[in-house]
Amino acid sequence: MFALSLLAVVTFAAPALSQGAAPMSQNPAAQSAGNPSTQPPGENNQGGYADPIAAFNEPMFTFNLKLDDWVLRPVASGYATIAPQPVRESVSRFFDNAHVIPRFANNLFQLKLAEAGSEAARFGINTTLGLAGFFDPADLWFGLKPRPNDFGLTIRYYNIPTGPYLMLPFFGPSTIGDTVGLVADGAMNPISYFVPLWVAVTVATGQGAVQAVNYRSLHLNQFEEADRYAIDLYGAVQDAYLQTRVHNVKKLHDEQW
Repeated sequence: MFALSLLAVVTFAAPALSQGAAPMSQNPAAQSAGNPSTQPPGENNQGGYADPIAAFNEPMFTFNLKLDDWVLRPVASGYATIAPQPVRESVSRFFDNAHVIPRFANNLFQLKLAEAGSEAARFGINTTLGLAGFFDPADLWFGLKPRPNDFGLTIRYYNIPTGPYLMLPFFGPSTIGDTVGLVADGAMNPISYFVPLWVAVTVATGQGAVQAVNYRSLHLNQFEEADRYAIDLYGAVQDAYLQTRVHNVKKLHDEQW
């Protein structure tokens, strides 16, 4: 469950991850950002955020970059050559549809009853008319827009401190609170309550791997573009993640999805 949650984060910022990146050798500044031996921990943060566990985060960032260089991006590139983009976009919609329970539940936790109802309606429409979620008639025909939500956002919605920034291995940027949220959202997966633990873990890991490869195949140049313009790639990823979370919480409060 935890592994699946981590994979979901890359996608998030992704993340990040699935949290991957371009070869570090292409950007000396990024190399320096990812190497704790070249900069004191916490001093490579271009966004100005406190980073008290940078000594852990920076090696994990380097690990994620290398994992992407050597495994995730090559596999995703091969997948992209045989699967047309519309097919990969349909697969992405299928996974989004399958993850309805955390979104529905977190809308309820935030007392957003209309939004929870919208999630339930989207799931019903897309599972039936949208052929298990491969298509999105709920949006195209009924104007029911997707609204990303998770337990980490619920924590932030109630102004509960989320703790320091945390770079998760395999999957990317998070915070202590957002990681707790990942575990909470993972616990909402109903399959784990009906099959043996090893089956649930195997299914979750396989699903997460497929989702990560599919997401990466739709964003093959994501990190190359960031690497090209960022003086400090580590800080740029950190800043993008934290700013995105702040922005999403603001939209939840303003109901401007």
